[in-house]
Amino acid sequence: MSELHPQPTLKAVTLTHVRYQKGDQLGHFLAWVSLIPVFISLGGFVSHFIFRRELQVMFFAFGLLISQFVNEVIKTSVQQARPETCALLEICDSHGWPSSHSQYMFFFALYLTLLTCKRIGILARNQMSVVLLLVWPSAILTMYSRVYLGYHTVAQVLAGAALGTFLGGLWFWVVNSGLRSFFPVIEESAFGRFFYVKDTSHIPNVLKFEYENARAARKHVSYKRAD
Repeated sequence: MSELHPQPTLKAVTLTHVRYQKGDQLGHFLAWVSLIPVFISLGGFVSHFIFRRELQVMFFAFGLLISQFVNEVIKTSVQQARPETCALLEICDSHGWPSSHSQYMFFFALYLTLLTCKRIGILARNQMSVVLLLVWPSAILTMYSRVYLGYHTVAQVLAGAALGTFLGGLWFWVVNSGLRSFFPVIEESAFGRFFYVKDTSHIPNVLKFEYENARAARKHVSYKRAD
């Protein structure tokens, strides 16, 4: 008989690998909440680059990538284990401090809040309502979901939230106190002209500006599409 060789250990892609107890309706809801960072990244930033290509948002997304890189470096250095419930979730091979989900959401929430306070954004008057009624509750719910579902301890999600808040504020200052002065250069560069990259952060109400210019362009022959 041929000798049986041990099978290699399998590892799941953890991007959407979220588990909850069968029959737990709250757990089911929080499992979807836990995926909000994925929805923001793929549905928000990727689609924004495809359709709008705003420099302010591109640097926003770049800051989130830096934040997640910092998170991985800290996790690898500290190597704090996840709670004992990770045995049921099959994710004991990864570290838990700080929580990357909490860090992502609190970075996102603070950065968007600061953009709103600076009156930078397409939603203009309604943007603060969205931030207060949707974004911050989502950040808190995401943090809570990671504990409820057994992926993190309370200390781990609080550490992620604190680090995300700090990095979000720091990156906002770096972008809007220093890097923003280079936005016109990027717009006029070969990259900017090829991809139609732009900066509209100097326009108080982008939605109104685009609406009025779209209506005005309809009157000019040069802007009309050839059918």
